[in-house]
Amino acid sequence: MSLIDKPSNERLSCIRHSVSHVMAQAVTRLFPGTKVAIGPSIENGFYYDFQLPRQLTNEDLSAIEAEMKKIIDSKQDFVRVELSREDALKRFADEPFKTELINELPAGEVISVYENREAAAQANAAAGGAAAAGTNGAPTVGAAVWADLCRGPHAANTREIHSGAFKLQNIAGAYWRGDEHRPMLTRIYGTAWENPKDLKAYLLFLEEVEKRDHRRVGKELDLFSTHEEAGAGLIYWHPNGGRMRVAIEDFWRTEHYRNGYEILFTPHIGKSWLWETSGHLGFYKSNMYSPMEIDKQDYIIKPMNCPFHIMIYKNKQRSYRDLPLRWAELGTVYRYERSGVLHGLLRVRGFTQDDAHIFCTPDQMESEIREVLRFSLWIWKIFGFKDIKAYLATKPAESVGEQSRWDAALESLRKAVETEGMAYEIDEGGGAFYGPKIDLKIKDALGREWQMTTIQFDFNEPERFDMTFVDADGQHKRPYMIHRALLGSLERFFGVLIEHFGGAFPVWIAPEQAAIIPVAESFNDYAKKVLAELKARDLRVSAELDDGRLNAKIRECQNRKIPYMLVVGQREADEGTVAIRLRDGRQLDPMKVADFAAYMEEKLSTRSLEL
Repeated sequence: MSLIDKPSNERLSCIRHSVSHVMAQAVTRLFPGTKVAIGPSIENGFYYDFQLPRQLTNEDLSAIEAEMKKIIDSKQDFVRVELSREDALKRFADEPFKTELINELPAGEVISVYENREAAAQANAAAGGAAAAGTNGAPTVGAAVWADLCRGPHAANTREIHSGAFKLQNIAGAYWRGDEHRPMLTRIYGTAWENPKDLKAYLLFLEEVEKRDHRRVGKELDLFSTHEEAGAGLIYWHPNGGRMRVAIEDFWRTEHYRNGYEILFTPHIGKSWLWETSGHLGFYKSNMYSPMEIDKQDYIIKPMNCPFHIMIYKNKQRSYRDLPLRWAELGTVYRYERSGVLHGLLRVRGFTQDDAHIFCTPDQMESEIREVLRFSLWIWKIFGFKDIKAYLATKPAESVGEQSRWDAALESLRKAVETEGMAYEIDEGGGAFYGPKIDLKIKDALGREWQMTTIQFDFNEPERFDMTFVDADGQHKRPYMIHRALLGSLERFFGVLIEHFGGAFPVWIAPEQAAIIPVAESFNDYAKKVLAELKARDLRVSAELDDGRLNAKIRECQNRKIPYMLVVGQREADEGTVAIRLRDGRQLDPMKVADFAAYMEEKLSTRSLEL
């Protein structure tokens, strides 16, 4: 089937899959002895894994691209060939990764190979001749046919691929089948599009992503750091990042109190029976750290807060009059992540979860879910995220709890989403083992989607911990439990926030809200007076009192993305004013210092996203 006859999303996937085969063909030509693993199309591109005779460098990518263009220009057909298991094993006898995959295919499954046939091979095939290739998927240089084990689909011919609409991007390491005990392979990533215009737009997008990368911006603005030598996946918050975190946490706590929550603080370690009882040791043991022995008993550093909140619930007998209980905690937890997946603030081993648990009666379940969802959406909009989509996750294969409870809980989640008028998708089987959930995904300023908020039912822990409340009829009954992480974790949220704003934060959370810049050293005393007055109003302000030039100071403050630069000289000193320059280069009319403070306080009280 020609690409022109396919829907656009399928067309792009076919192009990328086809270009990945062209890349593998080029690699095996340039590096004889290469063993080929897998090479799928992925979002925005493709990759291929290889076992190579030598380590590749970024300089090799240009040579591979040039060879790919030669292959594309040779107008090769992509031809599907079906083989018996015996013939497939013979054809890929020299390819250990292909042999492994073939041996694992179910009995009776059709085994297909896609051949890249050059013109001579096409003519030979048309004439009924033998294909001019060896018996494996990595022929020697100059062979007329290259083939790989593949289900397809592909383009009909390389003429359907634009030789100016793809680019190889980077080289990475990847364990075979994601298993750190298997061989380490070389992975080459690339991107491919229908035309050069789309490729150029995507590469410009990637440039913007690179400029906003939270690791880069975090270093430029001195917000945080990581230190492999002291422990991978652990975040060090610097003073500037600390100021922002305090502003975020203060807002978080204030709004939780206003919305009927109480704040808890719980220990960092607990006896292992807590997680044996909750079931987490059975389901998530691989992500939990090994126990430590204290007083001849096993203790675990906590991977989640819920067992501790349950212990507080069980501290006394609860009545239906006490419910609902809404308990929130900024609780730091620790989970094991493989070193290969750690990524700045976005994937860490220690993080502070903005956790909450709601204990309610069955009759309160639906209204509580609606309120949690409403509160979550409101918080996200305050931070400037308005494009939000819900994913309704249903019962997974491994789960606990009666089906009737799953059905009732899922219906409550669905009603809450529909009441808010939200777009949503069903995530079949994506629920937690203990109940269905809503995941909220937000889009940032670049249109990227991030999963953040999760709202989860739990039928498991109230039963396992024998939680009860005394109902109006005097009977002991099980409460319903709802898990909720709103921002997800402060670390990951901070990373997303940095990239969303590119470091140019709204003034209410900016680490430095204003900088006072005297035009000459003779006005340092007035700058200090302004500094003291604004600090007395609890504004985060600094003064640039060194002997540098005015323009250099302004550029430095712009690089630090400070929202307001207050320039002061003779006129300002005489009139008790400040000249106001914004970080984007605009200027406001001069203001009295007290008026500027009031202006700032109004921006802070409304949590304005605009300067």
